[in-house]
Amino acid sequence: MLLLFWVLSPFGWIACTPNPSYPLPSAPIQPDTTLTVQNQQLARALSSTPSPTQSHTPTAIEKVSLSSAAITPSPTICAETGQMIQDSLKSTKLRHPLDYRIYLPPCYDKQIDIRYPVLYLIHGQSYNDDQWDRLGADDVTERLILQGEIAPFLIVMPRDRLWEQPQDDPFGEVLIHELIPWIDDTYRTVPDRAYRAIGGLSRGAGWAVHLGLRYWTMFGAIGAHSLAVFESDAPKIERWLAEIPPDAMPRIFLDIGDRDRPPILQSAIWFEQLLTRKQIPHEWYLYSGYHHEAYWQAHVEQYIRWYAAPWTETEFDIIEP
Repeated sequence: MLLLFWVLSPFGWIACTPNPSYPLPSAPIQPDTTLTVQNQQLARALSSTPSPTQSHTPTAIEKVSLSSAAITPSPTICAETGQMIQDSLKSTKLRHPLDYRIYLPPCYDKQIDIRYPVLYLIHGQSYNDDQWDRLGADDVTERLILQGEIAPFLIVMPRDRLWEQPQDDPFGEVLIHELIPWIDDTYRTVPDRAYRAIGGLSRGAGWAVHLGLRYWTMFGAIGAHSLAVFESDAPKIERWLAEIPPDAMPRIFLDIGDRDRPPILQSAIWFEQLLTRKQIPHEWYLYSGYHHEAYWQAHVEQYIRWYAAPWTETEFDIIEP
């Protein structure tokens, strides 16, 4: 009965069911805007080890295949505004075309010699591809770009129409095998995992973890906001983590409100505890808040800054004329 309630709730949650092996703490959880004590200890223990997204020798699969590319410092900030484009991609695996929005940063059409990183943001259940737009992800990104605080990048916001587990919802496979190649072929992206990130909220966070770990060769960062782990993924995640080489582990960001729905809060805590137990570096934030848009909107700027951090600190690939 509890499972049925969550499936039919306004926010709709089918990605995870309560796991008796990981009960919620009996004492109230104190909101914290810093890393957990365990992560602080882990960070100190690993302080001499380079972060996989900061300083390591790229493997063959990570290298950008741009034979005519020249490396230059971050491009000059443009004063013009960016643009949001709505489009769709037909796929034989989907009943309806895959709708998506793509944010192009300021002067994308004028600075035609620049290739850009890409952030894929997935919405929550019962919403669509406009959710991250409404939450202000593109507005915050543009403001920070124009202020020179982050480097410009593209944001792709695809729409998931079904609320099934991954094996019954082709959305994930279409995103990996059709949408990403289409975006890389159509727009001036840097087709390299170090310049591609995936994130989502609620069910979208479940997708981000599912795709980011299963297809780790394609993503350099995974953001899971109010994470609802897919029920069918729970038995597989530990194996997926073990299959990723330590020096290629994606950057991982987790956050959730302390008053989120119990099954979803438990889901996020379970995943964080697994990462800590496996000594996998990650960021974990437990804030005061609920499972609703006001919570995510309040933290959008933190999310954007986190995704953009490695791109802002590195150099860009410029295509020679």
